[in-house]
Amino acid sequence: MPFYYGYGMGYGYGIDPLYLVVVVISLVLGLATQAYINSTYKTWSRVPSGGESAARVARRMLDANGCEQVGIKMVAGHLTDHYDPRDNNLYLSHENLSGGSVASVAVACHEAGHAAQRAQGYGFMKLRQTLVPVVNFTQSIWMLVFLAGVMMNLANLTTLAIALFAFSVVFQLVTLPVELDASLRAVVYIEESGMGETNVLGARKVLTAAALTYVAAALTSIVQLLYLMSRTRQSDE
Repeated sequence: MPFYYGYGMGYGYGIDPLYLVVVVISLVLGLATQAYINSTYKTWSRVPSGGESAARVARRMLDANGCEQVGIKMVAGHLTDHYDPRDNNLYLSHENLSGGSVASVAVACHEAGHAAQRAQGYGFMKLRQTLVPVVNFTQSIWMLVFLAGVMMNLANLTTLAIALFAFSVVFQLVTLPVELDASLRAVVYIEESGMGETNVLGARKVLTAAALTYVAAALTSIVQLLYLMSRTRQSDE
């Protein structure tokens, strides 16, 4: 993220006060949502789900959605759980693989929801997968292009950099429905499988907290894009 303002194109080498506002907003959103998901997960990780491990519940959900070929493996770390469409495996952290809490079941079923999306051709997930290589490229190069535009005083390069960064914003926006749908699938399965109201309530709370992290990421990207666009407009005046 740039902190240039002042002369020429509008970019100097001081610290832009508006940039500081963007940084503060980004930090507050990120820290607040992360604290909330950690607190919510911790609370419901103390509540037993009813005797079964999260991996077993996820396995049943996968089979019920025609995902018999999807494997379940362990991944290191805390809340590092994810579904990898490249090898068609669910990766669950140790606490969620063998754990039998309401929180662990919610997380495991959420990831199973992603596998179900892929198996059933969910449109937003297909779009997200298509964008992944594009976004990986644009994220690695947009800042270099932006700095080159600033250093050489070339407005076209800075505009190109902003266009490249916009792909990240689009990716974040596409990610939102993917994550929300996976959570909905998880809650519906937990409810329909008869696991009890406590599991349903806990799953809703845990997965809502998780969804807020994606909302915060999308908002942060939008704020950053608006900042870049505003600096470019000022430089053209």
